[in-house]
Amino acid sequence: MIDLRAALCAAETYRGAAEGCLAQRLAHAPIDREQRAAHGFAWVATTVAALEAVLQWSESRTEARPLDDAVATLAFAEAIGQLVGGLPMGQNEIFRPADLGLSAAARSLAETCVELLDADHAGLRANVAAALADGQWPGESLNDLDLDSIRDQFRRFTDDQIVPHAHGWHLANALIPDTVVRAMADMGTFGVCIPEAHGGLGLSKLVMCIVTEELSRGWIGAGSLGTRSEIAGELIITGGTDAQKAQWLPRIASGEILPTAVFTEPDTGSDLGSLQTRARRGDRGEWVIDGAKNWITHAARSDLMTLLARTMPDAKGYAGLSMLLVPKPRGDEGNPFPAKGMTGSEIEVLGYRGMREYALQFDAMTAPADALLGGAEGQGFKQLMHTFEGARIQTAARAVGVARRALELALDYALARKQFGKAIVHFPRVADKLAMSLVDFVTARELSYAAARAKDSGKRCDIEAGMAKLFAARTAWSNADAGLQIHGGNGYALEYEISRVLCDARILNIFEGAAEIQAQVIARGLIERRN
Repeated sequence: MIDLRAALCAAETYRGAAEGCLAQRLAHAPIDREQRAAHGFAWVATTVAALEAVLQWSESRTEARPLDDAVATLAFAEAIGQLVGGLPMGQNEIFRPADLGLSAAARSLAETCVELLDADHAGLRANVAAALADGQWPGESLNDLDLDSIRDQFRRFTDDQIVPHAHGWHLANALIPDTVVRAMADMGTFGVCIPEAHGGLGLSKLVMCIVTEELSRGWIGAGSLGTRSEIAGELIITGGTDAQKAQWLPRIASGEILPTAVFTEPDTGSDLGSLQTRARRGDRGEWVIDGAKNWITHAARSDLMTLLARTMPDAKGYAGLSMLLVPKPRGDEGNPFPAKGMTGSEIEVLGYRGMREYALQFDAMTAPADALLGGAEGQGFKQLMHTFEGARIQTAARAVGVARRALELALDYALARKQFGKAIVHFPRVADKLAMSLVDFVTARELSYAAARAKDSGKRCDIEAGMAKLFAARTAWSNADAGLQIHGGNGYALEYEISRVLCDARILNIFEGAAEIQAQVIARGLIERRN
């Protein structure tokens, strides 16, 4: 049997060489000038972290399973092959060892892992696809009865309440029905990580991952409903006053209050330091808000905006930003924005529906005098930074759910579709796509869980969260693309669910920090840790 532990040690040595080469370059040039090398290193480090997570999963099993062994071996073979030959950073961007002066290190890695690289991968892929066709799936138990029970509960709910209806909701561009939102609230979806003292479940980020993954498997919109509650909850828990915690957290946890995150502006994107929306004190001490925001999810049906605005106009960059908790009346189809001083227009999108996207305008909209988060001006960016880790881990979990659904749809179609007298699942190129989609799904899942565990340990984990988001988003897209290819022409028809999954998967590489932003965060963070 191939020694995966030894292969991991060799990959970690390669990662160390890559880090050393990048550090040398950054000693003489800024990271933006060395962006390609830096982002390539980030992908190297992410790939090795993914192998560490897969090996932990493989070694934690309580019983031997041939399918699990095959998945782990294929994960290592593909990852080592990419480290040696070229890592895909995008559809047409391949990072090669020579790009960072790693040719000798790559040859050494290949020589150390020659048995793994020369193994019968085609045979392994065929065995994995055959196991899938036979109804087998790799182990997913977390060796904890409570965690496994939570997964089962949300999987049953998703199969019953979301999967049968999601595609129809998508095609109609309908909001997720209030009855479904209420059912999700009753299950504790919106208060998973809010402390029990404030009406939540007080559970871990790992549980949040499980819940999000299962809901997103049904529809990314369902899995994403909790993201805004997660962001608002963490903002208030870490930065709010006692009064703000008492006022908002129990109502967020119960689902009575649906928050929305109001950060992005039309011309700023990820450059939050350039935000222009202003908030000033009015004559009665209230906050008066003027400006425009863009790509605001679930803005109409929400009851609370966590709004980032410039309250200190003379302070430059991030220093002048503050976070406001702005209540608003919930809109409906006839009057989506009934609040005085606030208007909005829907942005029509390919996928990621169910909550709708909006461009918002504020013209002297008012917020209560106590709306300033924590009662302190100029802390908005720092407060927001505290939420990035949890939000990106949750986004990774959303991507894992989408990746699994793409695989499920592809497998079902490959089993049912007959060509040349047999089901297409038996054709090697179809089987290969299914097998590698499964391998990537398991790898992304385990890397996301590793990030959640790091967050639960209480340590800073912006790098781990970025890695999970980076890898899982790529997996969701590649699985959806492979799934549509297996469907052939039918996959391009709106009536087939895989067409929706492809559109949903594409956004994951963009929001909550685009792939390029994630790579920059990872590279910069690892070099700072080194120094």
